Amino acid sequence: MVHGLFIITYLTLAFGFYLPGTAKDYLDGDFIPMDVNVLTSINTHLPYEYYSLPFPRPPGYPKSVLKEDSENLGEILMGDRIRKSPYREVQMGVDFNCKTAGDPVKMDDGKRREFEEKIKEEYSIHLILDGLPVSVQNLETNSFSIGFPIGSREGGQDILFNHLAFTIKYHLTTTPVGNEMKEVKRIVAFVVKPMSVEHKIANGKVESCVEQFDPSTASAVTTAADLIAFTYSVKWEQSADKWATRWDPYLNVSDSDIHWFSIVNSLMIVLFLTGMVAVIMMRTLRKDITKYNNTLEDAEELQEETGWKLVHSEVFRPPVHCSLLATYTGTGAQLIGMTITVLVWACLGFLSPANRGSLFTAVLLCFVFLGIYGGFVSAKLMKMWNRPSWRTTLMTATLVPGEIFLLFFLINLFVWSQKSSAAVPFGTFVALIALWFCISAPLVFLGSILGYKRKPIALPVRTNQVPRYLPEQQWYMRAPFTIMMGGILPFGAVFIELFFILTSIWLNRYYYVFGFLLIVFVILVVTCAEITIVMIYFQLCSEDYNWWWRSFLTSGSSGLYLFVYSIFYFFTSSFKMKKFVSVLMFFGYMGIISYIFFVMTGTIGFIACFCFVHKIYSSIKVD
Repeated sequence: MVHGLFIITYLTLAFGFYLPGTAKDYLDGDFIPMDVNVLTSINTHLPYEYYSLPFPRPPGYPKSVLKEDSENLGEILMGDRIRKSPYREVQMGVDFNCKTAGDPVKMDDGKRREFEEKIKEEYSIHLILDGLPVSVQNLETNSFSIGFPIGSREGGQDILFNHLAFTIKYHLTTTPVGNEMKEVKRIVAFVVKPMSVEHKIANGKVESCVEQFDPSTASAVTTAADLIAFTYSVKWEQSADKWATRWDPYLNVSDSDIHWFSIVNSLMIVLFLTGMVAVIMMRTLRKDITKYNNTLEDAEELQEETGWKLVHSEVFRPPVHCSLLATYTGTGAQLIGMTITVLVWACLGFLSPANRGSLFTAVLLCFVFLGIYGGFVSAKLMKMWNRPSWRTTLMTATLVPGEIFLLFFLINLFVWSQKSSAAVPFGTFVALIALWFCISAPLVFLGSILGYKRKPIALPVRTNQVPRYLPEQQWYMRAPFTIMMGGILPFGAVFIELFFILTSIWLNRYYYVFGFLLIVFVILVVTCAEITIVMIYFQLCSEDYNWWWRSFLTSGSSGLYLFVYSIFYFFTSSFKMKKFVSVLMFFGYMGIISYIFFVMTGTIGFIACFCFVHKIYSSIKVD
């Protein structure tokens, strides 16, 4: 098993590439548009549009900065708002030392406060050229950080980075044009060195911005200045890096050893649980089944028998609140299908970071279109319990999505009060509701129709009309203790990889090790299934036949551990969230993620346990 998982890991890593998109060819002198995304800070997670600060505005603002192509659904939900930047005179192969980005900005007290507040909160600017985000290179570690700071605070003064020294690298290649091969250039790197320069400004003109300009000799400019000029320089360099690998510096996994440690750590947990399940299945259960079948005809000896075999007439009694359990299981099956689909597509490279917002869009659409699967699963369970109900179908379509949507909407109201671009527009809410009620909900009902038309799952034993006496349980076999213990191992199997995912979400870093993530997900599924089987087996041995909800909550409790870990992460991470809305966003979104994790892992444990219980009671002879 271990060798097999390592082979699978290597395969997924080999195929875990990204599709970089379509290359755009340039000739010398071609103008290349430079766009700007939102201002972001890991200390607030409240992005703002670039022009919300008093940066130079092109003539005809705001219409002149709008892009022809609007953002996709994933970009809008992530808070992206891409606009045309004031840095417009970028031509392929044309170097220059200084050009102005619009007219100098006349400062006043209001503008100073805006800049100083964003500098204090460590906001960064994100420019985009040919689909590549701008980055700052750390020469000591040869690493790249996305975006660059607006400024810095030095000696009690707020320094503004108003001069941007761009270094753009290109790869020289040939491409067929008609019957000829033509030499073209493709952009492979976009790096900036932000600098603070106090320009000489007279009569509205920046006199110091000339071709001989040397920013290293100029003094820094502070927000206290009356006029601030924003300038930039461009330097082109030829690179041997190919266009298809230009995202590698952004996605470079420098800590792959930790990911491998995570895999090995999870495998140890799986091996331990697999050994326990093997002992139960191959020794204890086989011995119990053989003994029970041989003594079935001896009434006196059978009466002395104890354990899981004696509750065969109660074990398939429908649970309390069976409609709610079917709803959660149907939605969980929908989430599991969504996760598998998205991970496989990501490993195959179809959710490349070059396609902005594609991952978020894929997650949303996969969940919507897999509604048919959720409806089918919930209907099959209700028919098995002989409790068919369209109310359950409606709950499957609305309960979990509705709870998440309501919490998301409430958080969005607070974000909207901050005038942040992370606030989802009204039109996007209408689109989400349309996806929900016009596509997802009808598919859930279609899945339920298909589920109710199928034959019910045949149960191996009959259920008595009168419930059997339930003996008193030891404290360590009662529901609260076993449920909380059951969630530890599934969470332990993924918590190391979880750290990287949270870092990607809350520290604005790229996460693209989906090969590792796919293997961790497989280990999570196996762990949830095995720990639930073990715990429910011990429960049945103590003649407690109320296992339906217990199986769901045992593995689902890992969602609670995920939320507790997010609290620990909040207080130990490098960000410094102090605003109420920022803290609300963190715990609100982590609550949503933990709830989804609870539903998904609970469903895994429930389905695995149902198969286990169905199998063992199919193996005994019952009159």
